[in-house]
Amino acid sequence: MIGQVNPELDLTISRIIKAPRSAVWNAWTVPASFEKWWIPEPARCRVAVMDLQPGGAFETEMSEDGGAFQPHLSGCFLAVDDSSRIVFTNALLGGWRPAPDPFITAVITFTDHPEGTDYSAHVMHKDNATRNMHAEMGFYDGWGTVAAQLAKLVEG
Repeated sequence: MIGQVNPELDLTISRIIKAPRSAVWNAWTVPASFEKWWIPEPARCRVAVMDLQPGGAFETEMSEDGGAFQPHLSGCFLAVDDSSRIVFTNALLGGWRPAPDPFITAVITFTDHPEGTDYSAHVMHKDNATRNMHAEMGFYDGWGTVAAQLAKLVEG
């Protein structure tokens, strides 16, 4: 199965967001909305490129403490399945170009739930050491914070 969780290599986070799946999907796919939640506050996000198609570039920048924007994520979309799944990696850049420092592949899923949307981020790593490093860097705190910011944005 594509995207099956391997606890030795993967980290996952999920949350029920009390908003329709279309609202959560739009917050992920509309750059102006995405910028409002993608990076933990008080840092700010700017979408440089969001070409939502397989092979399309996905580049974000961040500003901490009101300073200049710096590169944050440079990657490539692998799959964009309308309203249900987004897969991206930083192992590739836009146009399927190999990236210099691959780190993750992420599978983001959106499914209907009686209370709104079941939102899940499944983040895969090349080996256990990289997975553990990501966990120690604060994966659960960081990805949990941005999921909460996403929920706050769409739950209104």
